[in-house]
Amino acid sequence: MSDTADTEENQDMLPGLVDQIVQRITAGEVPIKNIERELICPICKELFTHPLILPCQHSVCHKCVRELLLLNHEDSFDAGSECSLPGSPGPRSRVPSPSMERLDRLARSGSMSSPGWRRGSVTPRITTFPCPGCQHDVDLGERGMSMLFRNFTLESIVERYRQAARAAVAIMCNMCKPPQQEATKSCMDCKASYCNECFKFHHPWGTPKAQHEYVGPTMNFRPKVLMCPEHEMEKVNMYCEVCRRPVCHLCKLGGSHANHKVTTMSSAYKILKEKLSKAIHYLISKEDQVKTQISHLEVLINETEEKGQLAERRTDENFERLFETLQERKFEMLRSIEQSRTRRMDQLRGQVDEYQGMLENSGLVGYAQEVLKETDQSCFVQTAKQLHTRIAKSTESLRTFHPVADPSFDEFVLDTSREETLLKELCFGGVPDPPIIDLSRSRVYNEGLVCWQLAEDTLATDHQVLEYRKLGVEQDEEEGGSHWRPTVLVYGPSTVVCDLEANSLYSFRVRSCRNSFYSPYSPEVTFHTPPAPVFGFLFNDKCGFSSERLTLSKLRDSVESAAGMAFLLAAERVQTGSYMGLDYIIGDTGISQGRHYWAFRVEPHSYLVKVGVASDSKLLEWIHNPRDTSSPRYDHDSGHDSGSEDTCYDLSQPFTLLTVGMGKVFIPKASISTAGNDHGNRVLPMPQRIGVYLDYEAGRVYFYDANTMRCLYERQVDCTGTMYPAFGLMGSGKVQLEEFIAAKRLSYM
Repeated sequence: MSDTADTEENQDMLPGLVDQIVQRITAGEVPIKNIERELICPICKELFTHPLILPCQHSVCHKCVRELLLLNHEDSFDAGSECSLPGSPGPRSRVPSPSMERLDRLARSGSMSSPGWRRGSVTPRITTFPCPGCQHDVDLGERGMSMLFRNFTLESIVERYRQAARAAVAIMCNMCKPPQQEATKSCMDCKASYCNECFKFHHPWGTPKAQHEYVGPTMNFRPKVLMCPEHEMEKVNMYCEVCRRPVCHLCKLGGSHANHKVTTMSSAYKILKEKLSKAIHYLISKEDQVKTQISHLEVLINETEEKGQLAERRTDENFERLFETLQERKFEMLRSIEQSRTRRMDQLRGQVDEYQGMLENSGLVGYAQEVLKETDQSCFVQTAKQLHTRIAKSTESLRTFHPVADPSFDEFVLDTSREETLLKELCFGGVPDPPIIDLSRSRVYNEGLVCWQLAEDTLATDHQVLEYRKLGVEQDEEEGGSHWRPTVLVYGPSTVVCDLEANSLYSFRVRSCRNSFYSPYSPEVTFHTPPAPVFGFLFNDKCGFSSERLTLSKLRDSVESAAGMAFLLAAERVQTGSYMGLDYIIGDTGISQGRHYWAFRVEPHSYLVKVGVASDSKLLEWIHNPRDTSSPRYDHDSGHDSGSEDTCYDLSQPFTLLTVGMGKVFIPKASISTAGNDHGNRVLPMPQRIGVYLDYEAGRVYFYDANTMRCLYERQVDCTGTMYPAFGLMGSGKVQLEEFIAAKRLSYM
């Protein structure tokens, strides 16, 4: 028996344990509020109602599963499997949970590559959702909820808990005429409750009903035998150790569990019950230790409360001191301004008074006019000398007018930008560390998938903010540098940036936020967008595809060639001077106009792979008239040093294929991008990712190192027909399309 049999959520295995639990609840040994925590649905936050067991072994209410799946209201629960519900319950309010946010993101992401999307359907049907308990994705497949078992054990515990919690509320007889009597027993076959008289009347001796199974009064009527949800007429009698669920013999013979390890139900029951009992007994034996740890946790709670309040007081005191310091500085600076203003005002007013004296019949001029009326010469001379000196000064002041005080207060301008920055950055010591952008997982095309690794802090962050800007923009450089454009708040380790310009250089940075405090920015990273928008396609499994030598993935986003028996048998032709041919595969979408770019990975262990483009006419020739290459010179773009590339390079061919293999890229001699014709210059290390750019109108194809966007090779190509991405494999090799390339195609299927 494998370890997967350690699950406690199995069907109809623990009735004795249920009785013990209920007895302890009734006797007051187990507080009701303690057991209630185990009986609450993680979605609706209420007691379980007809719980279903998910493949991950967590339970969720039937209503909640329906809400998660967003099914139509007319979808009903499967009644034939004896685990059905009579009717479809109406909607009810639900407490939001993080799993619902994940479901919203799943529904909005458009990732139709998931098995939960039906191809060809106008309204996609979601059969995949995150488990609210463990957050793992649960895929119910095409059968949906009909594949789920009812958790009758949990239902029984919930029902008995309800009875224990409301012991004063009696279960009434379903057959009595008013007034109804209290029920004394319930019939599991009739699914009804009876008083003593009604039970005798409806179950008379000597009739088949007398053999019915009856129990104490209950509202929970469970089936006697658990039926298989996949084969509705079959009883479950085995336990699959791989899927951790009961199965029937048809599931094992030819169903989805044919190759799984199974055991008998009795064996699984015995082993699981023994393990669960041991685990429960272990926990009970450690009750003193648990109580000690609970006491320790309560001490920590009190300590946390006290220290939290102390930290609040200290923070408040620190800010009060800052406020006091600011108030003192504010008072001193305002007083300095007031003193300077008063002094200047007094000086300017004195100058005004002086100039007022220069006016006729007032001040100094009036006084001088009165002195001129003096007729006594000695007295006039005595007074006029000093008066003349004052008038001379006034005259000079009039000629060289200059205010005695400057009204400008520029010297009192206070620059607080540095202090404001410091205050904004004022924070506790727990500022989150900056995340790091993951170059290996990030992909940038006309849309960019930017991924990052969060800092290994002990505390979680609230959200992240990604910012990006285009580099090399002359207008922005004239304005003092390009402007950073932030994205919306991101609540995960990645986000998608849309509407990036082709053949442009972008810089990205990200920072985290926790409790309104932002981390420093991550180191900036740059990505060069391709020269054209992404061309989405999958591998074509129809046209010329050889299923004997090529293996396609389920999503048709990767193809693999294995050097198996077919390759070995074909090698016998080497004795006659022939070479084995390539196994070709093309994209399922053609190009008849525009500029397009796609990227892929060729596994390093690949022996020989041809990558490029080919027209529909050339493909028909390759597929319908196959022939082995009697010489490496046969293929103009074979990559061999045969000289054939030089002789035909000027001829515009309806195909261009670049040779990749054994960790190398072979550049033809006539390549524009490679100077010189020696072997060292034409054999380059194979990039991790290879990009192909086709300009249909210009009739030209380019091959790039997709990581650095460095052009490796370009050539003229005849685009008179429909062009297809083309690949040829020989021996062991594998080609994997980039996620963006495949996802864009899958979103339309």
